[in-house]
Amino acid sequence: MCLGVPARIIAIADAGRMLAVADILGEGREIDLSCIAEPGEALSDRIGQWVLVHLGFALSQIEEADARITLDLLRQVDEAEAGQGHLKASLLA
Repeated sequence: MCLGVPARIIAIADAGRMLAVADILGEGREIDLSCIAEPGEALSDRIGQWVLVHLGFALSQIEEADARITLDLLRQVDEAEAGQGHLKASLLA
């Protein structure tokens, strides 16, 4: 099963390569913005935006409210499976 995870863009790592740093479940991860950004776009305008990330690629921009709902649901599933902390480890692997 494929899972996209909500993340908030917190910095631009390399504008030329369209790489940003995103907060995913409290961890900073480098992500690729090439699927959602246009060549030459001012990527700094994307700082603070929420995106759906899969395999290190931001696949779409999402609303903050939707991101928070999804993150809450993921936490509930993790707790229901008695694997507290396991979700974060598996998503960030």
